[in-house]
Amino acid sequence: MEEIMAKHIKPSVLPIYLVGVVWLGYALLFPLKSAASYGICAVLSLVAFIAGKAVFPDKAFELAGEKEDRPKEEPKKEKTTGDPAIDALIRERDRALSEMRRLNDAIVDEKISAQIDHLEDVTGKIIDQVVSQPKKLPQIRRFMDYYLPTTLKILNAYDRMDSTGIAGDNISTTKAKVERMMDTITQAFDKQLDALFGEEALDISTDITVMENLLAQEGLGGMTMGGSSKEDGPKLEL
Repeated sequence: MEEIMAKHIKPSVLPIYLVGVVWLGYALLFPLKSAASYGICAVLSLVAFIAGKAVFPDKAFELAGEKEDRPKEEPKKEKTTGDPAIDALIRERDRALSEMRRLNDAIVDEKISAQIDHLEDVTGKIIDQVVSQPKKLPQIRRFMDYYLPTTLKILNAYDRMDSTGIAGDNISTTKAKVERMMDTITQAFDKQLDALFGEEALDISTDITVMENLLAQEGLGGMTMGGSSKEDGPKLEL
């Protein structure tokens, strides 16, 4: 534990002694009978005091074990969205991404490292999508409650076994299973992100269909399958 040092200032008494010497010396040499003589002595005393402070300054020293008086720092207020469920989701996102970065730094295998990079990117996008649209939170409950923590658990186990530097049957077999499973996990994370856009995709598809029909009715459509424009109208045969 670091010892706390408190600063103290010890004033120098020598400037005060110099003032006393000035008054004593002046009184011995010149009688203090008038206001002018007292004024001159006071001025000389002030000069002596200032000179004494310059020559004999106050001393600063520290004492161990004492708490130095410092202004109290106000605790940092955590940013909030106003929705406790979304705030908890953001905290879990930050924790999960931090753990992925740690595992990525620890695991040497290049393929798994690249897959962790991908999982980190996709996980951030999944949660950010829900933060921006909280109504989608139920869609990622299983992802947050099972798939994400289980993935971190599997990667942590791989990291521990890999760090032993031993190629025993149990270790080698388990690591191989994890390496095969990572392909499935990355695909699952991608599908979870894609699923969050299902409603938007349906809306856009509907809008496109409606617009195509309206354009066709107004004669503003594009080329037909035969290569001619609908605006050309029926062709006359001779």
